[in-house]
Amino acid sequence: MTTAQGTAAPRRRTAARPAKWLSRGVIQVFLLVIGLIWLTPAAGLFLSSLRTEEANASSGWWTALTTPGQLSLDNYTSLLKDSGIVQAFWNTVLISVPTTLAVVVIAALAGYAFAWMEFPGRDWIFLVVVAMLVVPVQIGLLPVAKLFGALGLFGSIPGVVLFHTAYGLPFAIFLLRNYFAEIPKEMLEAARMDGGGEWRIFSQLVLPLGRPAIASLAIFQFLWVWNDMLVALLFADNESQPLTVALQSQMRQFGSNIGVLAPGAFLSLIVPLIVFFVFQRHFVQGIMAGSVK
Repeated sequence: MTTAQGTAAPRRRTAARPAKWLSRGVIQVFLLVIGLIWLTPAAGLFLSSLRTEEANASSGWWTALTTPGQLSLDNYTSLLKDSGIVQAFWNTVLISVPTTLAVVVIAALAGYAFAWMEFPGRDWIFLVVVAMLVVPVQIGLLPVAKLFGALGLFGSIPGVVLFHTAYGLPFAIFLLRNYFAEIPKEMLEAARMDGGGEWRIFSQLVLPLGRPAIASLAIFQFLWVWNDMLVALLFADNESQPLTVALQSQMRQFGSNIGVLAPGAFLSLIVPLIVFFVFQRHFVQGIMAGSVK
């Protein structure tokens, strides 16, 4: 009886292997199909940006897969000669990068203070920060515009950066505070017993442990600011407008001019894609961190 049971067990394990491989293969095929569907609009936009306006008007972008001779870089050459588009691209960089850095740095400091430092009114102040999460961005547009006008910041890149930073901080502080609070208390107490001050504990212990959450926050913040048009449409003038506003202006002037809009839209799209794929490992770690703590 024992021998029969011992023989049956390896057989069940052997029979389970093909089923496991099959299920894994089905999942991989499913994820591949989802990935292709997700990338199809980006691929279509890229191919449209490489075709002439006449070709785009007469046939769909997928015809370029069978007749690649219609593809050229003429649209990008013309686009890069447009000083307005080039300036708008650099304006977008000058808005997105400082905003992301400011939000991450301030939120990390505030998140550590709310999680591990004792000071009067800490919990009440944190409740106020959480309450600000429910305030729609549209509510603050008009009063902040009046304030920026009085301060001389309206219609400038610093004004747009300041607005994005202010409205990005509540969620960023909430996220990092909750993540830092999951760090074992014993670890911080041991660091303090070794003579470590608050700044040393924050910079050498908390920041390395919080890298996944910080990276996820940086990706979210960068993508949100890079793709924003509402705030920039109101707070930026013609000299400081980002790429989204410049493309919207081009659409208003030239209508359905795909030769201008397609390469400009793909230029606006490719940077967030590169940022996401470069930092996707940290992004996944940040998403999964809360489920394993």
